[in-house]
Amino acid sequence: MTSRIPRDSRLRLVRPRPLAAAPQAINQRRPRRPAPRPPEGTPARSELARMARSGLAGAARVARWADSALGPGRGSATADGKATLSDATADQAARELGLTAATIRADWDTARLAGLIEVHGDSARPGWRLRAWNRDDSAVLRGWVALFDAWSLAHPEPAGQEPAAVAEVVSAMPQVLSFLQLSAGPVPVDQLLDLLEQRVTELRTERCEVPYGPRLEPGTEPAPDPTADTPLAPLLDWALHALASVGALTCGDGQATLTPLGNWAVWVKLEQICVAAQSPAGNIEQPAEDMLRGCAQLRPNAARAEYRAWLAARPVGSAVAELLGAARGEDALLRGLAFDALRVVGAPAEPDVRGVVDEPTLRPYALLWLAEHDGADPEDAHEALTRREATWLWVDTAAAVADHGEAPLLVRHLEAAVQFTVPALLEEVRAVGHPRTVQVLVALAAAHPDPALAKAVRRAAFQVHTGGS
Repeated sequence: MTSRIPRDSRLRLVRPRPLAAAPQAINQRRPRRPAPRPPEGTPARSELARMARSGLAGAARVARWADSALGPGRGSATADGKATLSDATADQAARELGLTAATIRADWDTARLAGLIEVHGDSARPGWRLRAWNRDDSAVLRGWVALFDAWSLAHPEPAGQEPAAVAEVVSAMPQVLSFLQLSAGPVPVDQLLDLLEQRVTELRTERCEVPYGPRLEPGTEPAPDPTADTPLAPLLDWALHALASVGALTCGDGQATLTPLGNWAVWVKLEQICVAAQSPAGNIEQPAEDMLRGCAQLRPNAARAEYRAWLAARPVGSAVAELLGAARGEDALLRGLAFDALRVVGAPAEPDVRGVVDEPTLRPYALLWLAEHDGADPEDAHEALTRREATWLWVDTAAAVADHGEAPLLVRHLEAAVQFTVPALLEEVRAVGHPRTVQVLVALAAAHPDPALAKAVRRAAFQVHTGGS
């Protein structure tokens, strides 16, 4: 059933705005409100983090091995420059870690989805979460939530299933998970199947895409919907086992139950809250990375005041070097904040900023900084970037929003893209090769309320993850 009102199924973006405004999205937070309390019986954050570390122990082990064995000049992670682990590397890891190659591959994929590994061409390096793995519970929990969001990529769907039906089930599962969370206990799978069928029916009813191609002649029957007769029980079974494989729930005796981690994650998403950043107290005495983390939740004026105080307490040269060192890290939020702090430094930072223009990770930020320093209006500074650099910066900023912001901010970040349609954006995002592309697309698909757009973004994430086209 479709609507009588035609809809542009090319999924156009609305109100494109200059990319230079995108890094400010993270600071445009709503006024603080009392943090909701988790449901009674939810383990403490430290215990949740312990569970996440335990569940991701294999992935962390492979990530640490890759850090030591696959760094620059020490070999390659892949044979074709894609994310798939090469046979030689998998065999090497299996020998050195005493595991099977199949286990290594599974842990490698898990580590990538959790942000513990980032692949750059034919080499791999640890993500910022791995660096903070043993000391930062928030980094651990965010890594697990990233894997939770990517459950449909972590466990392949059954062979021979209609792709459109798979996408519908993925889109419907948040409601199933919400029901499991609200039930606070085991739920019969038959009851979940009824709920899934209802939700999929709603999605099909709400769908109002206008098909491409010639219109049907009067009296001609439309082609049957290939998903209409697809049984959903096998797909529900797949979804439950996929969620179980990432540690979100358990299945047995015809029932499904959320694990403490799964229950907490669903509650977090229902409440649309994010893990609080460090308190800004005492930032003046902190190293650049900790100072920037402490300023993450401050409004722009308050953050600039903190930057000035921090800069006043140390020589300009060493302060600039320390800020650029923080910008070179794996956390995209710190990259944007570091260049905000460098804007406070002003002219004394210009030689150092010009010196990093050739570093791919810092180049878009440095070009924007230099354009503004040379007198360009901040709203027009994005014109200093090529289309590819602008797209790379969009993905990097989206990674920061996904890691540290709220879901609505990630959805609104679409407006900062230079592309006018979602298909064009996805094509260029895939081509730009940002190491966080999969995580960004998965997070955007999980956050976006439009099922059709979410489906397109999720498909792109899967293609990037598998190296397909």
